[in-house]
Amino acid sequence: MTIRTYIILVALTIGFVTLGFSQPQNYEIKNGFFIGGGLTQFDITTDNFQTKQGSGWMISSGIGAYLPHKWFDISYNIQLLQNKFEMSGRMTDDVAGDELIEYEMFAAQAGLIFHINVIGPYLTIDLGPQLQYNGELEVANGSQESYFLNGYDALGAMDIAEITQFNVNAMGGVSFGYGPIKARAQYIYGLTNTFEKLNGQNLNTGTPTKFKGNQSMLTFAAFFTF
Repeated sequence: MTIRTYIILVALTIGFVTLGFSQPQNYEIKNGFFIGGGLTQFDITTDNFQTKQGSGWMISSGIGAYLPHKWFDISYNIQLLQNKFEMSGRMTDDVAGDELIEYEMFAAQAGLIFHINVIGPYLTIDLGPQLQYNGELEVANGSQESYFLNGYDALGAMDIAEITQFNVNAMGGVSFGYGPIKARAQYIYGLTNTFEKLNGQNLNTGTPTKFKGNQSMLTFAAFFTF
């Protein structure tokens, strides 16, 4: 046997033994589709206006990857939301008043969620980023579109409609359930300034004003998984 043939034989033997004894265990990664909906509690945290949390609705769907060999699972979701909240205002600019002006905002969110397994897949802690696109603010009651916002001499309710439409949010929550039915509660906080776009406008505020506000939202939803 030549030296070259011997080297090849040893190499093949080592390769066979390595494959035979060091192959990782195979795991079955399961993918699932889910769809559901629920309610939202929405507000904008700001020092510029007097706001009050309002209720809305959401529809959500997505795809989840269930990893039996990991301590977490991953899912991707899309949410369609109608959010409502209220601001303190008055009917005319020269008369004191304190009426609640209801605003509504439609939005779509896409997010990546890491589900940390607390009790297997039955109870998880959820964390992840979300990207959001939303429309402008709309006054729910058309008769209040001519109202003025409290805290300013002549700032109209419709003057702040053009808010930032692309936002980055952070989400934390919990999911629980058994089998194909699950419930989920989330807290979503806006990392971007929702009122940043107002700072580029020449609004009638009376004094130089820096607008800043961050979205604050709670969602409660039920899901069916397939």
